Amino acid sequence: MGELICGVLWGWPTLALILSAGAYFSYETCFFQVRRAGRWLKAALCCRKEARGGVSQFQALTAALAGSIGTGNIVGVAAAIMAGGPGALFWMWASSLLGMMTVFMENYLCARFKPVRGRGTGALRYIEKAGKYGGALALVYAAGCCLSSLGMGNMVQMHAFRAAWEDLGGPGWAAALLEGAALFFVARGGLGFAVKITEKLVPAMTILFMGASLFVLWVFRENLPAALSSIWESAFSLRAGAGGTAGMVLAMQAGISRGVFTNEAGLGSSAFAYEEVEGRAPAELGYMGIFQVFLDTLVMCTVTGLCILCCPAPGLSGAQLTFYPFEQAMGIWGRWAVSLCTVLFAFATSVAWCCYGRSGLFYLTRGRGRTAFALAFAGAAVAGCVLPLETLFRFGDACNGLMALPNICALFLLSKKGLSWLGQEEKG
Repeated sequence: MGELICGVLWGWPTLALILSAGAYFSYETCFFQVRRAGRWLKAALCCRKEARGGVSQFQALTAALAGSIGTGNIVGVAAAIMAGGPGALFWMWASSLLGMMTVFMENYLCARFKPVRGRGTGALRYIEKAGKYGGALALVYAAGCCLSSLGMGNMVQMHAFRAAWEDLGGPGWAAALLEGAALFFVARGGLGFAVKITEKLVPAMTILFMGASLFVLWVFRENLPAALSSIWESAFSLRAGAGGTAGMVLAMQAGISRGVFTNEAGLGSSAFAYEEVEGRAPAELGYMGIFQVFLDTLVMCTVTGLCILCCPAPGLSGAQLTFYPFEQAMGIWGRWAVSLCTVLFAFATSVAWCCYGRSGLFYLTRGRGRTAFALAFAGAAVAGCVLPLETLFRFGDACNGLMALPNICALFLLSKKGLSWLGQEEKG
């Protein structure tokens, strides 16, 4: 039954709907994400660190990145390559290119619409304005957001956190208790408290991971041309793979599904991070969404995949496939570096999703239940450390579907208005 529900809510129809939204917005804007590449890069790299209100633009960006840069950047890339071969990376790039515009429109519409009586926040701002079905879509989305924060945003991350913690030599029970306590206080403090963590944590963990990855690629630089060639050849291979399925199809399935999973395009989650940013144009907050997908998938997932392909590990799978090239290049220090990055990635993602789920709950309860949610989130962190990973993924995927379906429907319903506003801004 769990597999059936997960297949309905987070199967190929949902993924195709997410991709179609990205393709539609890309086409209607003449690939805005490519034409305005210089503009969104400048906006992200030169974003303001001082706050004009509750949260600064830089703090919001780090919170959004914390929500998307998670264990999927380490374990998810390895799983995609194992399932679809090197070509999965190409299709991950393709889905991310389209996903840039999906996240752009999510942030853009969030900034254009104001909440009704202060109730709707983040993506709920525009979902509840999506015609006569907007209210119903908002209720489904809020419930999905609350549940997804407990599943994919918490328990899945904490499972990886515990494994990495033990790899560093720490006891698993300590990881569960430590994370449970930390996330309880984050859930109580909300976004204002969370961004004080992410603005310090996200730059540090990104620099650490990128530095270690680039060192691995330098050590195995002679294998880099062959790795890049294998990505292109495998992406369009018609050679039969598992079950007689063409390699190209397997690569597409693995790359697209993992690409959507890691960059969160179509979930509307990053819009919650920018809800308290003031004094910035809607398009500028949309630029942040494009940069989020760019850094998360096109940069970090790419270097992870290239490290794996430049130093293949026979007989290994999952996280061990990612650990292997770092160990070969840096010894035990490489393994510890990846383990530390996994710990930091998992914690950062949980911090961000704690705020997202809190907003979803408050929409349903009209601001009540703060302590109850904090206790539930802390308990979910402990449960994630002990429950089977397969069960956690099924639950998390199903909850992601409850967010994606109403969000994409709202984006299509509001597309004409949103594109009209964007066109007017570009002319101005």
